[in-house]
Amino acid sequence: MTNEEMKKEWQDFTCPGGDETDVLRRNIWLLDRLKKPEGIVDAVLDTDTYNEIDDQYALAYMLRSEEKIRVKAVYAAPFTATKSTGPADGMEKSWHEIRKVLRLMGREDMYDRVFKGSTSYLPDEKTPVISDAAKDLARRAMEYSPKHPLYVVAIAAITNVASAILLNPEIIDRIVIVWLGGNELDWPNNKEFNMYQDIAGARIVYGCRVPLVQLPCMGVVSSFTVSGPELEAYLKGQNELCDYLVDVTEKEAEACGCVRTWSRPIWDVTAVGWLMGGDLMSDRIAYAPVPEYDDRYSGSKSGHFYRYVYYINRDSLLDDLVKKLTK
Repeated sequence: MTNEEMKKEWQDFTCPGGDETDVLRRNIWLLDRLKKPEGIVDAVLDTDTYNEIDDQYALAYMLRSEEKIRVKAVYAAPFTATKSTGPADGMEKSWHEIRKVLRLMGREDMYDRVFKGSTSYLPDEKTPVISDAAKDLARRAMEYSPKHPLYVVAIAAITNVASAILLNPEIIDRIVIVWLGGNELDWPNNKEFNMYQDIAGARIVYGCRVPLVQLPCMGVVSSFTVSGPELEAYLKGQNELCDYLVDVTEKEAEACGCVRTWSRPIWDVTAVGWLMGGDLMSDRIAYAPVPEYDDRYSGSKSGHFYRYVYYINRDSLLDDLVKKLTK
């Protein structure tokens, strides 16, 4: 896009302020930006890849969906869980795991587009955590525009993305965030892993009126599961990547003490699936809630719009995933 074309877009829409008229104008604008994209889109992936096996599925699925997605960069996100001693350790392990998946896919050409992310969570709602990932997103998004945004697929704590927004608020109108985080709006609590690690980051993303798509975990994405027999039948023996995914998934199931008939969610695939369009999931426009520090949502039927996924077509999405991973 030329500078003149981009200037024309900014003349068509100037980011409004905070009064009621501006909120209405912003919501009209958001309705257009929150449509499922047509054609091929540019996207980046923000992932805590070493935490669970579902991130590896999502990364591979995204890279194998060239008919719809051009992957421009991959960001290693922080996490704190049994596989890490803290956010810095989790991020570092995730960076290495991203490169491992790329090697298994024969995509070493992507190595220079893998960026290390935050080594801590946001200390408050005004201070970014500086990292290569946050700086890259704050810079890269400036190459895009409201009508031709960069899609940010986030499947981890939202620290890197929130930090990029704090570093350069101009990117708010140049990106669309597709985040797997939080629980279903009517779930008894909002104590969800990606959300509770960095509530400050989540509040920035929900509050800054960026175009946002939420894929809630418990109550929605939790339905996207895969079973041991399906892995054995459809993935095992297909290629080196598939064998790695099956092996790690089965080991995680065994470590959890799962029964013979086990299945487990591979949550993060759904965030990539949203970009694919079709009948893979259903969503609706809603008023963006406010994540609170006490593991709940607050909000009312006012304010700005966002897109809320409420149903996953499990069989169709799993079928597309299997086709992509085994091709």
